[in-house]
Parts: sequence; structure tokens; C-alpha cells
Amino acid sequence: MQRLPGLDLLRAIAIVWVMLFHSYIVGGIGDSFSFLEKNGWMGVDLFFVLSGYLIGSQLLKPLSQGRPLAFGRFYMRRSFRVLPAFLVVLAVYFTLPWAREAEGIQPLWQFLTYTVNFLIDYEHNRAFSHVWSLCVEEHFYLLFPFLAWWLVRRPSVGKFVGVCVALIVGGMWLRGYLWHHMDGRFVEVIYFPTYNRIDGLLAGVVLASIQTYRPVLWQRLQDKASVLLLAGCVAVGLSLVLFQDRAGLAATVVGYPLLSWGLALVVVAGTSPSCWLGRKRVPGAGWIALISYSLYLSHKIVFHLVEAALAKHQQIQGLMAFAVYAVVTLAGGALLYYTVERPFLRLRDRIQRPGHEAMPAVFAPKSAGA
Repeated sequence: MQRLPGLDLLRAIAIVWVMLFHSYIVGGIGDSFSFLEKNGWMGVDLFFVLSGYLIGSQLLKPLSQGRPLAFGRFYMRRSFRVLPAFLVVLAVYFTLPWAREAEGIQPLWQFLTYTVNFLIDYEHNRAFSHVWSLCVEEHFYLLFPFLAWWLVRRPSVGKFVGVCVALIVGGMWLRGYLWHHMDGRFVEVIYFPTYNRIDGLLAGVVLASIQTYRPVLWQRLQDKASVLLLAGCVAVGLSLVLFQDRAGLAATVVGYPLLSWGLALVVVAGTSPSCWLGRKRVPGAGWIALISYSLYLSHKIVFHLVEAALAKHQQIQGLMAFAVYAVVTLAGGALLYYTVERPFLRLRDRIQRPGHEAMPAVFAPKSAGA
């Protein structure tokens, strides 16, 4: 994983933004943060762009050099990265029902098969519902390596652009069609399903493709990072206007690609040392980024437990309550990271040290050019 200060800062912003959004389960965090709280779901889209860029870079780099794509190594690395912490939190949800932030929860098999985002009954089963975005990521991990191999097998700029345009336009058409048939079930029909939420991942992959196959163009983008950051902020601002009616037709059809490509421009700025975003090290941001996955998994449980504890201490209100939520949530994420996530990451690295790197390489590109 790339450890660039700009990307760490963006990852930290993304997880904090998501957690602010989910503060609704404890009654919100006050009028002062209402704007951030209302739009905090956009942090997930920022995560998607970052994931598309980072995973795309990992897979496209060997293909661009004519090396075979080691599917086994890739899926093993992803499994060690995702599964241990996820299974621990999942075990808490199903063995300690009192720890859930909501009473209803989908069947266990849907979590284990990453199908929650297709099958959820959101009205009745909201516990651990935020795992929908992990489902989207897992589907991306499953399918993108094969798509990357196919695109590079007979490389063509036209083919790549055609696939990207088809995915963007097809997604817009599909969301528009489903919007007319969703019967008020916006979350289940529009917001959660993978086929409606690939814009951010695609934008990230496009960035990785430019960096890998068009280094001259990538350098030009890096040199203009400050301008791109401004353009990205404008695009995100326009999407915020569209998403004032979050379930409206315009937001549903146009909002997601506009938001994703705006965030993609911000990510470019985050990779460039010529832009303050790419070179600025914000104290604590790197650490929050490091534990962001554990925070993502555990924060709703922690919110619920803190809420129950504060109910016995009515004198703790306002900023003091906010501070308690923040400290305990960070502590919960850190606990999960240091006791579960990091040990398995270290085990993965030991297993896949250079002497063990020869994992199955099923397909090799015919040409490294594109």
C-alpha cells in the first residue's frame, strides 16, 4: 500500500466523515456539525476512489511490465487484509446481540457471502448495514483482476475508453430506470447494490491506468495538481447541491459520477508533491488512516455502547459527550487493529516474503503496451 501523506489525509477524512454520518444512531452530534453529518455518506465514495486507485495500481503495474498476473497472491493478500477483523466484528454482532446498534440484522450467511447489499431489508435489519460498502469492495476485488487481464491481453486505448464510457453511461441509465421502479426503497434498490456504485472505483482505476500506462500525462496532471484540486472541489460542491435531494432523479443519475470524478481530481492532488495536499503531513492523520478499516467495522458498536454508558451520566453533554465518543471510538478501532488486523497483516507478509512469492500466475499479458 502506498504511504503518501496526501492519501493518508484523504483516507482519514473519509473515515471521520463516515463516522460523523453514522452519528445519527446516537441522535447526531449537534447543529454545529449538521452539514458534515448530513453529507458524511460521501466518505464512502472517497474510499471507493482511493481503493480503485490503489488496487488498480497494484494489479496494473506488473501487467504493464509484461509479467503474469498472480491471482493467487492477490486474493491471498486481500483475504488476510479483510477477513480477520471482519470475522471478529461479525462474531460480536451475532454472539452479543445487546452490542448491536439496532435490533434487526440480516442472516449470517449473507454477511459471509457478501450479499447483504443485494438482499437487505433495510427497514427492519439495520445492524451492521454499513457492511454494504465492504460487499461492493469485495465484488471489485473478485472481478477487477479478470477485467484488467482482459483489457491488457490485447491492449487498446479505444477498448479501455469504450469500457469506461459503457460503465458510466450504463450505470446512469440503470439507476434512472431503477429510480422509476424503486417504490420508495431507495437504499435497497439504488444506494446499496454494487452495479449502481462502481463510479468511484472506476474513477480510481482510471487514475491508476494513466499513472501506469501514460506516465507523461500523469506527470502533467501532477504538475497541475493545485488546479485539479480546485476543479475537484468545485465538482464535489456541485454534487452537494444535487444531493440536497439525495433520492431525487438528478442526484441518482448524475450525482454519483459527478461526485466520483470530482473526488478523483482531489486524489490526484493528494498524490502530487507539487500540491500542499500531497506533501502536507497532518499530525494523527497517518495513524487514523492506518486503523481506518478497523474503525469502519467497529464504530457503530462503540457508538451504541457509549450511548448506553452516557445514559447513566446525564451531566455529560455537548462537547464533552462528543469528546467521549471520539476517544472511545478511536480506542475501539485501535484495539481491533493492534490485536487482530495488524498481526494478520504481519503473518501475510511473512508468508509472502520474496522466497514465497511464486503464487499461481494464471494469465500473462500478450503485450505491455497500451
